[in-house]
Amino acid sequence: MTVTLVIGTQWGDEGKGKVVDYFSKHADYVVRFQGGNNAGHTIKVGEEIYKLHVTPSGVIQGKIGVIGNGVVIDPESLLKEIEDLTKRGIKPKLLISDRAHIIMPYHKILDGAEEQYLGDKKIGTTKRGIGPCYSDKVARNGIRTNDLLDKNTLDVLLDRILPIKQKIIDAYGIDIHLNKKEILETFANYGNRLRQYITTTHIELNTAIQKEKNILLEGAQGTMLDVDFGTYPFTTSSHTIAGGSTIGIGIGPKHINEIIGIVKAYTTRVGQGPLPTELLDKTGTYLQQKGHEFGTTTNRPRRCGWLDLIVVNHSCMISGITKLAITKLDVLSGLSKIKICTHYQLDKKTIDYFPANIDDVAKIIPVYKEFKGWKEFQSDTKQLTDLPKEAQIYLSFIEKETKVPIALISTGPGRTETIEV
Repeated sequence: MTVTLVIGTQWGDEGKGKVVDYFSKHADYVVRFQGGNNAGHTIKVGEEIYKLHVTPSGVIQGKIGVIGNGVVIDPESLLKEIEDLTKRGIKPKLLISDRAHIIMPYHKILDGAEEQYLGDKKIGTTKRGIGPCYSDKVARNGIRTNDLLDKNTLDVLLDRILPIKQKIIDAYGIDIHLNKKEILETFANYGNRLRQYITTTHIELNTAIQKEKNILLEGAQGTMLDVDFGTYPFTTSSHTIAGGSTIGIGIGPKHINEIIGIVKAYTTRVGQGPLPTELLDKTGTYLQQKGHEFGTTTNRPRRCGWLDLIVVNHSCMISGITKLAITKLDVLSGLSKIKICTHYQLDKKTIDYFPANIDDVAKIIPVYKEFKGWKEFQSDTKQLTDLPKEAQIYLSFIEKETKVPIALISTGPGRTETIEV
């Protein structure tokens, strides 16, 4: 039996969808443990491309997909994903935690209002209501999937919550009235449509562990967007690190056997917040265009920079990462020189850690080690030794500096464009 966790080590968009899909072949269950439909996981199988936002990536391989209690769910978005997959010949085997929280209409309204209010200090959210939903969860004002299954329960909850939300909406000066009857009918209907999937997933998963089933845990976003250990306040509203996985699905930490950290061969970030190695030149544009760096969820262009090993080591330490999966190595092909950030200069001091203070992060000057670039190589290369020598040196340096072995190298977006080491 194995429980394997896959998480992002950077600011998300590391290629978790492809890596999870690849490792799904060994799994019985693939489980999302946090985030919501602000995530975007892209999977390419042959000429088919699937873009998933809350459905676990393993359903493409026909595995049982579990949406854990740590996920926040937009029922409309989820039902559309299920419908779209079904139309394409994939009827997802899906289980949804009865403890997962629901994104309500007022969450989306308030998400947009808060961003507008913050102006040039905005966080850069996807405006899908994720943050406000997590806020209500912690404030004990949330609505969960099990509440959608009983219209009377939902009615009582809305009686308590809607007046509070209406006052907040009014305070922002937004001319929107929350229609309780309409919300009640809409979400009771969602409950009826999702009823077949909603269950005690934590019991299902613990039983599966006892039966020695293989379970793959799928994170969303990346370590640097973790609400505690990321570039706060420019983060998501959940725990994207290894510690968040067991809370987000309800299994004990002792059950996790492997923690795979996904490392994009360079660095990207969507939205606001610091990015120490950001390239605002033709190289940054080259990476953005060649790497198709546009958000799966928002289509916003991703900011690009050199690989930052301070960030990767930060992630390895916090989550106890046991193996690395390197993605988009092919995108670096064609560059004459490639750099890796190994240290920071901060106030004339050399540091090897990521500061908590966002103002300090803004002052960071990256210290780089330069590598000779390499020419294009075949994306269907199957052996590490068949890669250009310069690419092998680049990868070897990452292993040496992180002290974590590389288990997988992605050389293209397709499932077969992968080297197992």
